[in-house]
Amino acid sequence: MLRTLAIAGYRSLRELIVPLGQLNVITGANGSGKSSVYRSLRLLAETARGGVITSLAREGGLQSTLWAGPERFSRAVLAGELPVEGTRRNEPVSLRLGFSGDEFGYSIDLGLPPPDDHPPETRSKFLLDPMIKRECIWSGPVVRPSALLVDRRGAAIHTRDEQGDWQTVPQPVASFDSMMTEFSDPRSAPEMITVREQIRSWRFYDHFRTDAEAAARLPQIGTHTPVLSNDGADLAAALQTIREIGDPVALDTAIDDAFPGSRLDIATQDGRFEVSMQQHGLLRPLKGAELSDGTLRYLLLVAALLTPRPPALLVLNEPETSLHPDLLPALARLIARASMHSQVLVVSHAARLIAALEREDGSQSIVLEKHFGATRIADADDRDLPPWKWPAR
Repeated sequence: MLRTLAIAGYRSLRELIVPLGQLNVITGANGSGKSSVYRSLRLLAETARGGVITSLAREGGLQSTLWAGPERFSRAVLAGELPVEGTRRNEPVSLRLGFSGDEFGYSIDLGLPPPDDHPPETRSKFLLDPMIKRECIWSGPVVRPSALLVDRRGAAIHTRDEQGDWQTVPQPVASFDSMMTEFSDPRSAPEMITVREQIRSWRFYDHFRTDAEAAARLPQIGTHTPVLSNDGADLAAALQTIREIGDPVALDTAIDDAFPGSRLDIATQDGRFEVSMQQHGLLRPLKGAELSDGTLRYLLLVAALLTPRPPALLVLNEPETSLHPDLLPALARLIARASMHSQVLVVSHAARLIAALEREDGSQSIVLEKHFGATRIADADDRDLPPWKWPAR
């Protein structure tokens, strides 16, 4: 389980260290940084899939995502005696992401490329691509020289052998490639494979489509689907998979909890699966195309949360979207059930959902706020925050 999430230099997250438990609720006012925490966690997940540079490019490049405030605030600024002004930078420009868990920790440090002094006609066209300056994997909650297991500086990767001595991997890594995707030797770095597969198991769900043309409403070719796709296009197959190889009792309970007296069926024809729902008082079942946006979104969340193949980490971004407030307690019970098999992180601003989740055993709320443009945990001074140290370049 992840114990600490660390982000530095990303949008409003100048330096944020977040303690994590089994069931976590990230909340706060609009503009407090909730979405930035979600996006940074997705960026961290992309390191194990080779997509972190591409993901940053889609956000406008590293320059567009970096913390826009000063490197640090003086006491006079914090006291309101002086306005916020830029100062001379003493540390390198960087975007840093990391986590630590029960066994291993990982961090990545991205920075700007050096100036290109070549003639204009021979300069690289990829001037906006950030460079991966350093990546580390270590044992335990905090990085220490003695705890380092894999260390990448620039193009060189170093691993520890069985005697604890450092060995250099003969194959260098490109500045835009993560060591997590470019090196996978089970003999010299088994911990890298462990961390990489852990990150790859993380699952994210964010704003399912429920419009009239949404794929979840239409018949789809059905195969065994233990994991709902990100867009929910395979909803009918995922629900039928839960009924056949998952927990059908939990599925029926989740439907009745939200829509008393209703029954969910999956209609099939020529290999195509379609959601069908018999609601109390109606003479015929409603097909996917006839369901309300809120009902369809709830079914999508049911399929995601009752998966027969639980992930190590399940992240939901504003799952309350389009749901009637009366459905939120039922959703909270579904999320709490999922946290028995996966570590769960929910980003939400729905007071009723947050209150219901806070009543669950093992849950913790992390309230974010802005201070001089930087996101921080509202009650950080009263919390026992986990220790964290960034590896130096």
